[in-house]
Amino acid sequence: MGFGSAVRSCFGKYASWQGRAPRSEFWWFQLFVVVVSFVLSALDAALGLVVDLGSETVETTSGPITFFNGDLGALSTIWAIVIFLPSLAVLVRRLHDTDRTGWWYWILLVPCIGPIVIIVFMLLPSTRGDNRFGSDPLNTSPLM
Repeated sequence: MGFGSAVRSCFGKYASWQGRAPRSEFWWFQLFVVVVSFVLSALDAALGLVVDLGSETVETTSGPITFFNGDLGALSTIWAIVIFLPSLAVLVRRLHDTDRTGWWYWILLVPCIGPIVIIVFMLLPSTRGDNRFGSDPLNTSPLM
């Protein structure tokens, strides 16, 4: 699956939790999301659409600690809202492609370990042939 077809597929299945997504669909879509996010962040900065959220200093017994809240870009924020469901859906379909339930998504809540587990799952090859979540999305043989 190529770049364009992966992006079309992910937006076409905007919130579809059924079926399977091959590695190529998942990773091409992630590349698309990162590139668009970078471009929109640059546009936010160039157009002055960035809001500085400032910082906060908290006094502790060992001295003051400063927390920086970062910046918030208008276009980047809109993009994050738009892309949330398709990104989640393609992740769940990719988990299905490795014959895992979409509930594995929740492992991301485990600090440090969770994201590593998900990345490993996303890098694993697809299960060949049909599995409990549907037919092989890369199977190009004609139906008999």
